[in-house]
Amino acid sequence: MRLLLLPLALFALPLLEIATFIYVGRHIGVGWTLLLVLVSAVSGALLLKHQGLDALKRIAAAARNGEDAGRELVHAAMIVVAGFLLILPGFLTDILGILLFLPPVRELAWKLVARRIVIVTTRTTRGPRPEGGPRRNAQIIDLDADEFSTDRPKPQDGKADDEDFRRLP
Repeated sequence: MRLLLLPLALFALPLLEIATFIYVGRHIGVGWTLLLVLVSAVSGALLLKHQGLDALKRIAAAARNGEDAGRELVHAAMIVVAGFLLILPGFLTDILGILLFLPPVRELAWKLVARRIVIVTTRTTRGPRPEGGPRRNAQIIDLDADEFSTDRPKPQDGKADDEDFRRLP
């Protein structure tokens, strides 16, 4: 049933957008309607640029601090989708795009989606930590070139976490 809704929505969206164009055009005029579409496209591009760069900075900061950047990655993806929705001509997609730019709406969408997706992140120990010292409980193993492999073990339960990557077969 859910798979049927996506093609139906993709078919209905252009029809609803055309109907909205006709409705808005009748009430404010064709010129103002076209100007609104142009302003929303330019606004979407500018918001995408500025908010997208801010999201990238937050992702980089989370990665630098050793935090999980999964939430920030999803927010950045929603910002990109919001920008593209604003760039597309249409009032319904503009409304959805503006809503996705609002942090409370993105947070609500994240809470609804977080249960259904799995974000796998890995932490690397390249370079010194910001404090300058080694990681707590760090274990250093010196290997020769023939003893080293980049193959990672497969998760035992189908869900990957940091412990799966630390275990050796």
